Amino acid sequence: MPHRNAPLTETGRLRLARCVVDDGWPLRRAAERFQVSVTTAGRWASRYRELGQAGMTDRSSRPRHSPRRTPARTERRIIKVRPARRWGPARIAHLLGLNPATVHRVLTRYGLARLSHLDRATGHPIRRYEHPAPGDLVHVDIKKLGNIPDGGGHKVHGRAAGSRNGSAHRDPDRPRTVGGRPNLGYAYLHTALDDHSRPAYTEILPDETRHTAAAFWTRAQAYFATCAITVRRVLTDNGACYRSLPWRDTLAAAGIAHKRTRPYRPQTNGKVERFHRTLLEEWAYNRPYRSETERRRALPDWLHTYNHHRGHTAIGGHPPAGRVPNLTGQYS
Repeated sequence: MPHRNAPLTETGRLRLARCVVDDGWPLRRAAERFQVSVTTAGRWASRYRELGQAGMTDRSSRPRHSPRRTPARTERRIIKVRPARRWGPARIAHLLGLNPATVHRVLTRYGLARLSHLDRATGHPIRRYEHPAPGDLVHVDIKKLGNIPDGGGHKVHGRAAGSRNGSAHRDPDRPRTVGGRPNLGYAYLHTALDDHSRPAYTEILPDETRHTAAAFWTRAQAYFATCAITVRRVLTDNGACYRSLPWRDTLAAAGIAHKRTRPYRPQTNGKVERFHRTLLEEWAYNRPYRSETERRRALPDWLHTYNHHRGHTAIGGHPPAGRVPNLTGQYS
């Protein structure tokens, strides 16, 4: 295919060359006829004489020799350091006495993975997967989140004052004080996220005990059912609540297979881990809330935006609703 600035297509070049070589046109006349320079007309005519029709294609513009290219020995050293130490171009350049731009060009030339795409423990590229249909696998996890004191925390009052709760009006969801000091406690975000379509169901619960986790899954499964998603497998970590009898019995009663991640390998459950990171950035810590109740009231709207409107890079920039036949529940 000709390059974007080429005045002639391959067919036009062939016609020009045949006019000059086969029909005997002068180069100047052929150049005027096809609106190109005399030099261009001569080049295509010469290639036609030498190679025939095959000579009308573009040739590579890569130089035959690159005397200033980084030596092969230096390139091998860069390639060896990258997976061994998981360093970026700047640190590799400092170690080898090179320019960071040179190291970056070498890494790009050989298509080495970004550091974010490498496993921290082994240095190997992370294997990414996606199940072919909604419900084939649902990721489940829990995120522990500190409660906000009445009147706002350190994001409102600063670190020194934000740790104290001096408000005269207590939040109804706030634990009572112990010994005159606020016992703020923690909230536990229980989340279920479909591997294929990425819709998320999240609840804020008071603990991560076995009965709480089992009851959460019952409600999560009901949510996915309203979206016309039949859950077949669930993936969790090795937390105590997921190794309990109530959790096992709840899944078994629904005919759902339970899979657990390998110990010390949270990457296997990375989709829900990444969702929790997004949840914290865009909801929990997005603005200085004045109370825990205010933050909790904002969660349903954020979840709706995430599931129906927020573009997801892993599914082509579309929201999860684009991959779920009935996320709105209107056909249930």
